[in-house]
Amino acid sequence: MGVRGLQGFVARVCPHACQTVDLRQMAEKHRTDHPDCPPVIVVDAMSCVRRWYTPESWVCGGQWREYLAVLEDFINAFMAAGIKLVFYFDGVVEEKKRDEWIKRRMKNTQEIARLFQFIKSYRIQPGREMFVLPSALPTFTRYALKSLGQKTVCTLQEADFEVAAYGLQHKCIGILGQDSDYLIYDTCPYFSIENLRLDRLVTVMYSREVLCRVLGISLTHLPLFACLLGNDIVPESMLERFWDKCLIKSRHRNCSYSRRADILLSVADYISKIPCSYSSLKKLEEILPLGSDKTLLCRGVSSYLLPGQQSPWVPHNETICQMLSLQQQSPLCQDKEIFQLAKEQHIQSENYSIFNILSHGEIECSNSLEDDSDREIPGQALIYRPARQHIYSILLESGKGGTCPSVKEWFVYSGNPLKQPDLIQPVQPSLTGGTPSLKTLWLAKGPDVEKQRYSTFLACFHIQDEMEELQALEAPVAGFCCLLAYLMMQVSSLSLEDLNAFLALVLCLKGKSAAQLTGLQLAQVDSRAVHLGAVLIRGLTTLLMANSACGFPFRMDDLMPWAVFDGKLFQEKYQKAHRGCSMEELLEGNESLYTPFQNLKSLICKICMAKNRTIQSRPRGNILAELLSAPGFSEEEQRDFNPRLQQPHRSHVVSPYHNQMREFTQRHLQSQGRGSGHPHGRRYHSPPQ
Repeated sequence: MGVRGLQGFVARVCPHACQTVDLRQMAEKHRTDHPDCPPVIVVDAMSCVRRWYTPESWVCGGQWREYLAVLEDFINAFMAAGIKLVFYFDGVVEEKKRDEWIKRRMKNTQEIARLFQFIKSYRIQPGREMFVLPSALPTFTRYALKSLGQKTVCTLQEADFEVAAYGLQHKCIGILGQDSDYLIYDTCPYFSIENLRLDRLVTVMYSREVLCRVLGISLTHLPLFACLLGNDIVPESMLERFWDKCLIKSRHRNCSYSRRADILLSVADYISKIPCSYSSLKKLEEILPLGSDKTLLCRGVSSYLLPGQQSPWVPHNETICQMLSLQQQSPLCQDKEIFQLAKEQHIQSENYSIFNILSHGEIECSNSLEDDSDREIPGQALIYRPARQHIYSILLESGKGGTCPSVKEWFVYSGNPLKQPDLIQPVQPSLTGGTPSLKTLWLAKGPDVEKQRYSTFLACFHIQDEMEELQALEAPVAGFCCLLAYLMMQVSSLSLEDLNAFLALVLCLKGKSAAQLTGLQLAQVDSRAVHLGAVLIRGLTTLLMANSACGFPFRMDDLMPWAVFDGKLFQEKYQKAHRGCSMEELLEGNESLYTPFQNLKSLICKICMAKNRTIQSRPRGNILAELLSAPGFSEEEQRDFNPRLQQPHRSHVVSPYHNQMREFTQRHLQSQGRGSGHPHGRRYHSPPQ
């Protein structure tokens, strides 16, 4: 989070601390000064993703091939200057940041609700002022960068701490990001991603020294300065009376800055007048209303000390104790070999969420572009929960005797206030012979083990009986079909038109370049398709988690969105499918796709029918409503054809999802057996093979 208002304060009140620099020149100077050490910039990726996502369309689920091209251009610009990049991503949400994380999620939920209101009103994407990151963008960005040959690190603790530490220890020419905490750490120079001109490799460097000169304090004071302004450890609510006292006594109280800027100057003025010692910090802890935890300031200052650094504000032994307490936390997984492998894969961005579960049994998922007012499509957190329960069982080996711990889930979905985590009990997948151990799935070799990995993966999604047919498909298509079959079984409101749209998407996408997809224009945007796009993308992250848990039966690259999804293309296919377009039109007249389309459709319908789920036709959308309102359609015919006109009978059309969830729990999370669709929908029967 950084220190609220500090970045803006530097720009407005001490502009001399914002120095325009040429990164090429800095790299040349570094090579001269350190001939054996190539110039490196460490990138705080989480503060850059918003800047990196430049494709025009962002609301439809993500323009993943366009985004991949943008990242490649970014890397190439630095490579041309001989600058190596190292990318860091947040790997955990630390407990001290949980309240702030929840606050942001609640704010995002409101923003997304406004976004859907806009789309429903105008049927277009709003302007960039309402921009929301495509669902799971940070997650897939780290795999994208890795696929482009970049060093990508997923952190074990706070990302800004690890970024600052790496920059200092490896003599990097700087940190690229947008987080005011980099003004507080005593580390290498801090460069702005917001002000970066990629074509010239020119940006703004923020000078800690100039900032300190304006504030009248030293670099040593900065960690305490940050704590007394409020940060992730010391809440602002505890400091307001202290700020008022500082303002009364400060020589800056009559400045014509904003109140926040005056507070910053006044707090700096206060700090400059007290001795730089641990006893001064202890006195401050007595003055401030810190409640029962009088160590907040001490912990806050220590959090800015990088390895090997000391501070006069904090005794050396206090810093050591805090570092040891972090290292001594007992992991949930007691198998050292398995835990170490999970940790290494986590750091190297090779697995997804596995380390978090094995280390402390906790996992979180941020907001998705979901329409909370659509009661027919449940939140993705609930849709994929049965699959996650199987994954937790595999990881925590719940079938091996003894009690299996619950997993704490912090997932955003409609109606969840996030006041505490959901405690989710692992559930064994249905596998002949039981679930293989992690040692078998992760460490054993041979064709029999490869088969076990694949079947265990499929069992997470209740489709282990179709292993032979799925293995015959190309890997990205097989993974996509696993997900699509699971979705069709879990969400009974999904229709034959939805299935057609998804299948046409994955088949037509294969031959399209990023440039072709950029040129695709949409006349309008359908809000339900936006929702479904987000659900599918979150499903891909569930595939990644299952793949990681099962010992990688798929290459991770085969489960990436740029292999199987494009937001605009899905919108086009969805609207055509619900308009009743022919298979030939859906597949763009490409005859080579007709048979694969029918075969995939047949496979998914067969999987669903085996679970007593019959996929029915249920066209939706404004286009259908316009057709039905045309002369020649009676009111009765309109009701027959348009499910949206059948609201009084809705409960007979789609069984409420929460009832389905109860059925899942009662029947050990096996797929529920109710059909869906409105009474007049035609049933789909598999075509002859």
